[in-house]
Amino acid sequence: MPMQRIAAVAALLLCGALRLAPALADEYRDLYQLYKQGETARAMERIDAYLAQQPRDARARFLKGVILTDQKRRDEAIAVFTELTQDFPELPEPYNNLSVLYASQGNYERAREVLEMAVRNYPGYATAHENLGDVYAMLASQAYDKAARADPKNTTAPVKLRLVRELFSVKAPPAEAAPGANR
Repeated sequence: MPMQRIAAVAALLLCGALRLAPALADEYRDLYQLYKQGETARAMERIDAYLAQQPRDARARFLKGVILTDQKRRDEAIAVFTELTQDFPELPEPYNNLSVLYASQGNYERAREVLEMAVRNYPGYATAHENLGDVYAMLASQAYDKAARADPKNTTAPVKLRLVRELFSVKAPPAEAAPGANR
């Protein structure tokens, strides 16, 4: 599904958005390397220890949310990203990741609300705009489906529903992406 734009792209954007002291930057780089090498349990253990000392470090908290998402621990990831949006409302990436989690649960209305906050706070964040378009399309799909079921004689709703479904079934040609980027 096109909403799957988590991990490295957002983490790298967040890295650029926040500045840390060199020692903290080195620690974060080590944590990120552990994650990229697939040592998620060890990375999570070190992130938790690091966050006990640096609880406001947005990058480490964000990485924790990404790892929790990868581990299918969605409720915990939602909690992490929600707290990040509250503590750092100017950062669009936590909103984006939060919306992806809501959309993966079929909660497109909540995903829409969260993405609208992301684009309101950071109008230039293209990924959030694209994901918002995907969410609108999924909401349209649900509405067309309801319309077709409510009125079996309706001839336009099924056509529109088919078009929206086709939109998500078309595979785009592979594009150059940042290393480890998910869509």
